[in-house]
Amino acid sequence: MKAFNTFDAELRRNLLILFTAGLLFWSSISSLLPTLPLYIDDVGASKQEIGIVMGSFAIGLLLSRPMLGRLADERGRKITLLIGTIVAAIAPFGYLATQSLGLLILVRIFHGISVAAFTTGYSALVADLAPTETRGEIIGYMTLATPLGLAIGPALGGYLETTSGYGILFLFCAELGFVALLGIVQVTNPPVQTQQQNEGNDRNFWQILGSPRVRVPTIVMLLVGLSLGAVHTFVSLFLKSTDVDFNGGLFFTVAAISSFSIRVFAGKASDRFGRGLFISFGIFCYILALILLWQAHSVMFFLLAAIAEGAGSGTLISMMVTMMADRSLPQERGQIFAICIAGLDLGIAIAAPLLGIIAERVGYRDMFGYGAAITSIALVLFLTQSSKNLSNSLRFALGLAPDAYALNNLKLRSEEL
Repeated sequence: MKAFNTFDAELRRNLLILFTAGLLFWSSISSLLPTLPLYIDDVGASKQEIGIVMGSFAIGLLLSRPMLGRLADERGRKITLLIGTIVAAIAPFGYLATQSLGLLILVRIFHGISVAAFTTGYSALVADLAPTETRGEIIGYMTLATPLGLAIGPALGGYLETTSGYGILFLFCAELGFVALLGIVQVTNPPVQTQQQNEGNDRNFWQILGSPRVRVPTIVMLLVGLSLGAVHTFVSLFLKSTDVDFNGGLFFTVAAISSFSIRVFAGKASDRFGRGLFISFGIFCYILALILLWQAHSVMFFLLAAIAEGAGSGTLISMMVTMMADRSLPQERGQIFAICIAGLDLGIAIAAPLLGIIAERVGYRDMFGYGAAITSIALVLFLTQSSKNLSNSLRFALGLAPDAYALNNLKLRSEEL
């Protein structure tokens, strides 16, 4: 935390407000994770219909990310943060107002926009504010808001649903979003640098995705998203199908603690040893988690899998955001973050139907084995394609060489133009 002491008062204030808003936002979103399926069940939906309503969240995420990324670059990060918190404050009233499955799907799609907007604006603004030499440390600390919110929200949501009912729960979610909005209003949005504006902003979605500095990380995030979605969707069902006395909620609590713990030092270490080593470590942790689930026959295996899954998410996602910040100009950063994180969104969205088919044929256990194989492809891809050639890629991914695509002097790579 020493880096914060070197910042001026306004920068510290901005970061503190952002972190608090992020904590409130994620607490609002995650308080519905264990409770909304119960509400949908109470209104008479089938298991398949519950899955459709919950999964429609991803539609809003995926459809809005590219537009919101461009908006963040052209109009500033604050506008997307405002959109995210406004939607988070409004959407819970939609759940409260209807019990129609069709309308609940529309509300859920609308709610998905909040995460697309907030995460894009949050990541880009933190990257803008953080000094280059301590970027990894600052992003590492600031992304702690996510696991903290994901740990606090479900506990609060479950408590309110049990003691006060769904009405109070939805009002509480809306209030958290509204307080986060009040915080974002006070954030100072630094002007996006306009030098080389035409070169940074006239490139469309496919041109940015086609560049090697963005394409490979996006594919890696897609493959990892499949594994992440498999764990989040099926681990509780897998536990229920075994004789192991271990609660699914405890699995995610242990994973959240692990994610929080590793983020505390991984970001600072990446400023010294490079982002590639920690991204490779994060992918490896996901592979290890899936292998442990594949072989799990005892509580110890599930505990170790939860620790590995948390270490993977805590390292990979924050380090990938930091690496993409290194690789982007300020005036294109929103779009690049949106595209890269959309890879993760898409992977999570298609994990349930794709790996669900595999689970029906071979069972949950072997499905996690297939997930480990898919994630291994992501690791091989990063080890061999993360830089300009095989040798540089391998050295960067192992922390032995700097990132060839990093923009230390904010100049676009001539070979991409």
